[in-house]
Amino acid sequence: MNNGRLILVGAGPGDPDLITIRGMRALQQADVVLYDRLAHPDLLAYAPSHAERIDVGKAPGKGGTPKQQHINALLVEHARAGRIVVRLKGGDPFVFGRGGEEILAARAAGIAVEIIPGVTSAIAVPEMAFIPVTHRGVAAAFGVFSAHAAADDAAPAPDGAHIDWSIAARMPTTIFLMGVEALPVIAARMIEHGRSADTAVAVIERGATPEQRVIVGTLQNIVAACADVRPPATIVVGEVVQLRDALNSAAVLKA
Repeated sequence: MNNGRLILVGAGPGDPDLITIRGMRALQQADVVLYDRLAHPDLLAYAPSHAERIDVGKAPGKGGTPKQQHINALLVEHARAGRIVVRLKGGDPFVFGRGGEEILAARAAGIAVEIIPGVTSAIAVPEMAFIPVTHRGVAAAFGVFSAHAAADDAAPAPDGAHIDWSIAARMPTTIFLMGVEALPVIAARMIEHGRSADTAVAVIERGATPEQRVIVGTLQNIVAACADVRPPATIVVGEVVQLRDALNSAAVLKA
């Protein structure tokens, strides 16, 4: 009897301590771990010594990295061989993680699937920088967008998904993941669609890690301030950014 199955595990936003206990236990029973570049490498230590560890990280803008179809094929191949396959994905698998595509591939092959959610970087990374995505009297809603889709509107967007800038500009808090290279387009489009050029912006580089760096500015000047920022980075647009200093000071005083 083939007992192979796929376990989709969210690794959390960066710090390996932010994986869930259930996610850690899944790793401990893995025969194969397919991990991406945003999953902290220390998490691989939870897998048994016999477990095969396969790097399927997709580096932005670089050729030769695994394609999604190849990853899907690997998942199916190992599960069909009777192995417990853990697919370890940064953040949460269903927040721009293409986890749904991997589950569909497994289901089509008749493979049992388990999903273990992860802490999404969309909320956790701003939080670790003392920026709440909502705050009473400041922001009652937030929106999360893929910065990959913020490419020049004249060019084809990945997967055909363009951002509706009229919606993005109206959100009290707007969060962009994956694609700090698109920051100039993001700032320009937000202003063009009605957001004040003085709106506060934070760019959080390598969030939830010891190397975290936070650059704060406005839509008007944030591009110049972030000339040396490299991915991964999370972009937060909204007045909640202005709460950072007060919340950070409160945390220091409490400590």
